[in-house]
Amino acid sequence: RSHASRPRLPPPPPPRNHPTLNPQVDYFAVAHIFNLMVTHSHSLDRVFRALGDPTRRAMLRRLARQEHTVGELAQPLRMSLAAASKHVKALEQAGLIRRTVRGRTHFCQINPQPLAEADEWLRSYEQLWTRRLGALEALLRHPDKE
Repeated sequence: RSHASRPRLPPPPPPRNHPTLNPQVDYFAVAHIFNLMVTHSHSLDRVFRALGDPTRRAMLRRLARQEHTVGELAQPLRMSLAAASKHVKALEQAGLIRRTVRGRTHFCQINPQPLAEADEWLRSYEQLWTRRLGALEALLRHPDKE
């Protein structure tokens, strides 16, 4: 499912009487980011869980270049076909790959959409931290200007 078709809502304004450590540094879009996180948490959980394994990341790197059979994915990793199939299944359940069967051979292709969604989620935090660190830098450069 694509996020591109959904309208983006602006971050909510800061709540009144909200306790903060430093209002010049704190950014109140955290609630907005948290809502995005909850909305996509199940699919993101599967994606990050799948990406948490170095074997699966290696498989994805190979699939980013071209389609491979499960056996071809297993070979450079020196693992059995059964072990490779378990990793492929985890990647498939996370939506990171598509598997097609031609005859008796299973072919795997990367599906970039879940990676794009994870990247979008991570970038929302990057923007948050860039703003916060920029505000902190300004505060440290000019401590007399509060």
